[in-house]
Amino acid sequence: MDLFDLTGKTAVIIGGNSTLGSVMGEALGAYGAKVAVVGRNAETSAAAKQRIEAAGGEAAVFQADATSKDDLSRILSEIVEWSGSVDILLNCPGKNSATPFFEITEEEWDSIMDVNLKGVMIACQVFGKRMINQGKGGSIINISSVSSGPPLSRVFTYSVSKAGVNSVTQFLAREFAPHTIRVNAIIPGFFPAEQNKKILSEDRIKSIMGHTPMNRFGLAEELQGAAVYLASEKASSFVTGTFLRVDGGFGAMTI
Repeated sequence: MDLFDLTGKTAVIIGGNSTLGSVMGEALGAYGAKVAVVGRNAETSAAAKQRIEAAGGEAAVFQADATSKDDLSRILSEIVEWSGSVDILLNCPGKNSATPFFEITEEEWDSIMDVNLKGVMIACQVFGKRMINQGKGGSIINISSVSSGPPLSRVFTYSVSKAGVNSVTQFLAREFAPHTIRVNAIIPGFFPAEQNKKILSEDRIKSIMGHTPMNRFGLAEELQGAAVYLASEKASSFVTGTFLRVDGGFGAMTI
């Protein structure tokens, strides 16, 4: 028995065109899932699709704004028409900023919270309801962050939004459990993705390494195992409401 076989499953990745989302999509596709790449940017979405297909998977691109319930409802219909079902939802939209606290504008706060937290909530509404109606169970995986716990002052709004993602994860794990829908989160450590490269000054990197026992950044590919494990009904059938850390030991330094 292959514990990680995802054949016959459809995985919807919100932010599937992002650095981390596309790499996790590659792994889900390689293990047999049909991957729906959801993003606003057509060019990066097409590149993610090509990457998944090059790894032996099947993928299609669906253009949508992760903060728009109307957009997500529209592509739900398109995805079901393409694949027939929704079995896995991977929420990894992301927006970050290192604006000092007293300089954060309402517009910046709203923009980050909309992408990182509201987007996750409405995706769980739209696709979670579809999973419930299908009656076949499913898996929802939210991407949180190590900054959702200990206060990292330079990313105030981002940290608050990710703490909210943790709360959403635990609440919906209880809400959806009677429907055999597992809701978990991956807590990545520091991965130099597009959204955080601009805030990684030399001093910031030194501080991060001082709290990371493995003394390096994570590689995007190092999130693939966690994503496949939580997506697999066979491997993680009794796992819900949990946070799977992929952080090089950062959590061990901050507990």
